[in-house]
Amino acid sequence: MNKILLACCLGSLSLFGAEFHSYEEALKLQKVNHKIIMIDVMRGDCHYCIKMEEEVFNDKEMYKWLQKRFILAEMNLDFDEVPTKFKVPFTPSFFFVNKQGKIVKKILGSWNIQDFKDLTKDIK
Repeated sequence: MNKILLACCLGSLSLFGAEFHSYEEALKLQKVNHKIIMIDVMRGDCHYCIKMEEEVFNDKEMYKWLQKRFILAEMNLDFDEVPTKFKVPFTPSFFFVNKQGKIVKKILGSWNIQDFKDLTKDIK
């Protein structure tokens, strides 16, 4: 029953635009759908973080493309405590975590849609 409710909630999220989960929520979702978690580590006043949100994540097609491949999570360094395994030299930083909790890829910096798509398309 919980899996059905979770699947329904996931389906409805895409109706409301770019939606990122907390890392804890993403870990729970990963148990159900087995996707890689993409974590966007950002700050509220980071110019490049805002640029990524506006130009990449708010693009409807790119958001769908990412959501199809990953569980999208966000950690805001202004509020969230980041686990020590994520070494964040600057923001934005993107970490891709498999079901075993291993970081399979790390991408630093701000990118345009095509470059970010190229950097993430082969992550499995």
